[in-house]
Formats: sequence, structure tokens, C-alpha cells
Amino acid sequence: MPMPTEERVSQLVAGLVERRGFDLEGVEIATAGKRADTQARVQVIVDSDASDLDSIATLSTELSTLLDDAGDFGETPYLLEVTTPGIDRPLTADRHWRRAQGRKVRVALRDGVQPPEGAASFEARVGVLIGDSVALVLGGKRAPHRVTVPLTDIASAVVQVEFSPPGAGELELAGGVVPGRPAPGREEAVAIADTSSSGPARRTLNAPHESATASDSPTEGIVE
Repeated sequence: MPMPTEERVSQLVAGLVERRGFDLEGVEIATAGKRADTQARVQVIVDSDASDLDSIATLSTELSTLLDDAGDFGETPYLLEVTTPGIDRPLTADRHWRRAQGRKVRVALRDGVQPPEGAASFEARVGVLIGDSVALVLGGKRAPHRVTVPLTDIASAVVQVEFSPPGAGELELAGGVVPGRPAPGREEAVAIADTSSSGPARRTLNAPHESATASDSPTEGIVE
């Protein structure tokens, strides 16, 4: 039986993901092993305004049941991982900018666009999204100040990992951090093991990246 496509799995899971209050950001399928013992790794990437490990773990269990019932993988064993986007996610939709408020991003402007100051590629802290424009805080801790840039002027923007908290003035100009989102500069990871209805599971909380992995492998969960 052929492996289902990422588009097919997206169609299968989209309704349940939406009903549980998440946005479906993507589906990725990878295979490992020889043809006779191929195993698939199915990663479902979701996001929401305020997600937590328990809600993601519950969604993982429900999606595992849904995919089992659909039977598209046939006899091929698969590992399902439900995860949120990593810290280095690109901001490509309005909701991404809204949820990234308070975080540092690397911005590249489109060719021909006049930068608010300096170079056309720069780091800034994300402020409030208003209509089709976003407020960006420049100047870092020493001289924070706010500019407004139309989203159509931005070619790319990627959230940056921070290893120290931002200045109070930066965060104030950015309007603070969206409730339910980890504070910038606290890239801490905590791993715990638990089980779901689909068998042993290993769940990992990695702020601001969260994931729940469900597997019917006999391997036991590991606490780190």
C-alpha cells in the first residue's frame, strides 16, 4: 500500500486540529529503514494563541486514533509527533506576527524598499500588529525606539534565540509579550515522560517549542 502524501494527511487532520482550537501549520512525513521494514515519522505542526503541553498531548492522542481509523498507512508502522513551531520559525502570516509580539526577529526588507534606518536587513523586537503594518522596536536595550513597517515591505522575518532578557524599555515599546507565550531570553527545556491511549509516549516541553510524541513502540519513556 503506498504511503499517504503530506497533503492527504493534512486533509485528514485539519478538521480535528481546528475544532481543538489550533491552527495547522504543516505536515511532514519521513521514512526510515529498508522497504521491508519501513517506518514512517509523521510530524503534525500546530499552533495556537495559548497552547500548553497537556492540550498538545491530548491532541496527539486524538490524531493518533483518527489516523489509525483512517487506515491510510496500512501495515506500515508510523511514529506520530504533534509539535508547535520551533523558535526559529519564519513569520509568514498575520497570526505569526501577533504571537511573536515581544520577541526578537531578523528582518529582511524587499528589494527597493527604503529601510526605516540603516541596512535593509536588521534585528528588531516585534511590537503590535495594526492592520497591514507591524510596529518594530529598534535600538536594543540602550536606545529603544519604535518604527512601523508595512508587512508587504518585508521579504522575510525569522524569530531569534535569545540568551538574556530584553530591556524593560524594549518590552514596553513592544507592548509586552503575548499572554501564554514564554518570555524572551528563557530558552529552557524540560523533558518528561508519560503515556497516552496509543501506547508509551515521550513528551517534550521546549519553550517556546512544545511537542507530544505518541508511539506504539515497546520502548519505555525516558525522564531527562
